Amino acid sequence: MKTDHALARLAATIELRKGSDPEGSWTAKLLAKGPEKCAEKFGEEAVEAVIEAVKGDRDRLTAEAADVLYHLLVMCAARDVTLTDIEAELTLREGKSGLDEKAAR
Repeated sequence: MKTDHALARLAATIELRKGSDPEGSWTAKLLAKGPEKCAEKFGEEAVEAVIEAVKGDRDRLTAEAADVLYHLLVMCAARDVTLTDIEAELTLREGKSGLDEKAAR
């Protein structure tokens, strides 16, 4: 995986934390709790981002959005879904109307 942008570097770090000592890493601690806990934490962070979006505080929304992206990647890593997998799916969707893509599901 290329690591030329922050999201790719973050995904690589999360991957490295799999199986690490949970006492030394928040990411390892989350992953050790299992996919369900990772999903729960992602949901909490997503709600916090929605609240900040409604409030209109740009700085708080930016911080919460970063939390959402981190927890999304942790949740996906807990189920062995990589950023590369997600990027491949997005590539498949390029050039398609969002309305057409949604109707095809």
